[in-house]
Amino acid sequence: MNATVDGEYQKLRVESGSYIREHFFGPEPALRDLVADLGDDDLRRLRRGGHDPRKVHAAYRAAIDHRGAPTVILAKTVKGWALGPDFEARNATHQMKKMSEAELRTFRDRLELPISDAALASDLPPYVHPGFDSEEYEYLMACWRQLGGALPRRLVHARPLAPRADPYSELLTGSGEKVAVSTTSAFTRLLRNLMRDPEVGRRVVPIIPDEARTFGIDALFRQFGIYAPIGQRYEPVDADLLLSYHEATDGQVLEEGITEAGSMASLIAAPTAYVTWGQPMIPFFVFYSMFGLHRAGDLLWAMGDMRGRGFMLAATAGRTTLQGEGLQHCDGHSLAWASVVPHCRAYDPAFAYELAVIVRDGLQRMYGDDPEDLVYYLTVYNEAYPMPPMPDGVEDGIIRGLYRFRTAPAGTTHTAQIVASGSAMLAALEAQRMLADDHDVGADVWSATSFQQLRNDALDVERWNRLHPTESPRRSYLETVFAGVDGPVVAVTDFVKAVPEQIARWMPQPFEVLGTDGFGLSDTRAELRRHFEVDAPTSWWPRCMDSPSRATSRPRRLPMPSPATASTPTPLIHDGCDAPGPSRKWRRQRATVTASPMSCWLCTRATLSASWWARSAFGPIQPRSRVSWNSESHRSKCAGVNARLWCTCAWARKGLPT
Repeated sequence: MNATVDGEYQKLRVESGSYIREHFFGPEPALRDLVADLGDDDLRRLRRGGHDPRKVHAAYRAAIDHRGAPTVILAKTVKGWALGPDFEARNATHQMKKMSEAELRTFRDRLELPISDAALASDLPPYVHPGFDSEEYEYLMACWRQLGGALPRRLVHARPLAPRADPYSELLTGSGEKVAVSTTSAFTRLLRNLMRDPEVGRRVVPIIPDEARTFGIDALFRQFGIYAPIGQRYEPVDADLLLSYHEATDGQVLEEGITEAGSMASLIAAPTAYVTWGQPMIPFFVFYSMFGLHRAGDLLWAMGDMRGRGFMLAATAGRTTLQGEGLQHCDGHSLAWASVVPHCRAYDPAFAYELAVIVRDGLQRMYGDDPEDLVYYLTVYNEAYPMPPMPDGVEDGIIRGLYRFRTAPAGTTHTAQIVASGSAMLAALEAQRMLADDHDVGADVWSATSFQQLRNDALDVERWNRLHPTESPRRSYLETVFAGVDGPVVAVTDFVKAVPEQIARWMPQPFEVLGTDGFGLSDTRAELRRHFEVDAPTSWWPRCMDSPSRATSRPRRLPMPSPATASTPTPLIHDGCDAPGPSRKWRRQRATVTASPMSCWLCTRATLSASWWARSAFGPIQPRSRVSWNSESHRSKCAGVNARLWCTCAWARKGLPT
């Protein structure tokens, strides 16, 4: 049997007894002698072992009685068994949805069911009841009584959980202006505080499908121990250090190595313990964000199917924040994947206090008086920067996905809005400063902790309005927040543009999205952000310069000139033009150019190139020309080059003949 492949087993089921005798029993003399007294019909009726109750029971008993090693039972079965020759072992079985009258009669005879031919000739085959006094009926009723009824339902007897102490205050007060902390480090402190809590501490289950030191969780080794069923049988090389490896049979940290799929089994077991054992557990699954959903995303859906609850921490997140590790490690899209999982609440916090508020909300929702079957997916970064204290009145906005973090400086003429999340908040704050200091634009900075939650709320409101056309329409949280807000909105994350684009259809203002679409690269954070055009000097503030007083279209689009302005254009001297997908060579050809405060908002990039496009379109290039701004002539000349070419650095020269 070990020499017979699966395809041959399938063919043996649909062939005659003589074929079975020749091809299965025939090659071996001992096998031929074994079935010599059986006719072809007898061979055809032989059951596979997986369909023989006695053999299945005997195999299961042998597996239970065996000691010292695991046992695997290989049960050979037939797809579509007992459904008749038109169904059994046919490749089309999964697509066959109905049985003809003849096939129903064959099925009835095979199972010896007491159904007449007349009953089978009706539109629908009849239901068969074995009788109230039958063994089958008694068995079903006994199972139903044990399960609490005929319909499945989950009976949960676990009590609510809440920390007795305050594990969040350390994160809510900030780190101070001189102390730089990453959100990963902030999470480790929060995890330590939760594990120390006398009420919930022993129920916290840290699960790390990698090396815990990567995420700074080695601080938990000495105090809580790494779980090892046989204890520590070696002396670690860092035994003389305070944070050395410490394995113990009662260890609380599950450091499972690089095995995301295997570690997901722990993540499924721990969050379902509340119903399996009546013991609610609080898992924190900490993983390389690039390797979580990519390698075990289907198991996250399985966890939802089993109504598991817990936290997933996508550590070392961001396509530009994790520097120097290339496309295999730099994650810029897992947040988009997590956003489509129904039971998953995906967050991208920028500050430690946001992380604390989100975890606190998760504990209340999943382990409170009316627990919800959810998974909280949080990104944490390894870039350190000062963590501010939590402003007043922002808790609700953090949970719902958006709040105003910093208002625009007073005294500016124009307005804009910057929406950022995660580590991209640093560039947003720098862009706010540049706009105010150099370009007379006041920009509010908004922290978008969850574009997914903003979208879900907008969809819920949209559905309610659609189903209640006669009632006053409701407004989503996003529309309420941005009501009366002036200026174009620029959104950015360290993830692909699809993440902030989730809210684009509900934005009342012009909406520009920046992101890190493409492969990750190995370089410094500054160069990576310059490459993906998500740093403040390269791409942020030019898009915000399109204030309501100037713009009638989306940012980065030069309006086509009117006939009046196009008739007498003033010649321009340009240093370069970019197509929609320009070459990156200009980044290595830096030119020293001083930008005028009133120069074109599209044309004041920090790095410039003298491209052949500019030469052919505008003649000799003369960099460092510092002149005043002529908006109409600039627009008409730029638009005259090509509708697809957009000026990246233009300087108008006075006194040139028209």
